[in-house]
Amino acid sequence: MATPTTRTSVRRRPERGAYDRTQIDGILDEGLICHAGFLDGGCPVVIPMGFARRGDHLLMHGSTASRMMRLLAAGAEVCVTVTLLDGLVLARSAFHHSMNYRSVVVFGRCTEIVDPESKTEALRAISEHLVPGRWAEVRPPSAQELKATRVLALPINEASAKIRQGGPIDDQEDMALVVWAGVLPLALVPGDPVPDGEIPRAVPHYITGYTRRPSS
Repeated sequence: MATPTTRTSVRRRPERGAYDRTQIDGILDEGLICHAGFLDGGCPVVIPMGFARRGDHLLMHGSTASRMMRLLAAGAEVCVTVTLLDGLVLARSAFHHSMNYRSVVVFGRCTEIVDPESKTEALRAISEHLVPGRWAEVRPPSAQELKATRVLALPINEASAKIRQGGPIDDQEDMALVVWAGVLPLALVPGDPVPDGEIPRAVPHYITGYTRRPSS
């Protein structure tokens, strides 16, 4: 259980807040993209990027030339968010339209992973999070590629989730309106694989069976 802090306590609709690590980890493990927010010379900046959770840390990587990676490696505060959109909630009034979602916010400071072996293992974890089974088939990073890549680990110590589920919450006086109301479910579904057009290869099983609903 993550202990709520001043920054992670859910104030707007507190009943939707969740601090259980099982729920937090489940959302992080299903997400593909995180958004990292930080201050760059007093200017707020938010950058989308791939990531992975490994135990009690979020792993992120980028170019050593990246301003964000330089700032975070130097100890700048960061706020990382992950959001899964599960549906559009359509009410009888415009005011009560909403969304069903699961989101996580993590605050903290990153630690840079510099040891080449540990760095490679972190990159493997990120690759396997995005496409399980891919790392074993591709060429691993070279020494030069590792040198050009910065890998950061953010502890999941100060984190919370916020979840909205269910149908619309209409005002009683609107219930008699002749308006359809309900939920339009949404899901991230992979399409048909598109080969690069070079040497024909059979599509690997981990691609044909790709899903973003991790098995428990």
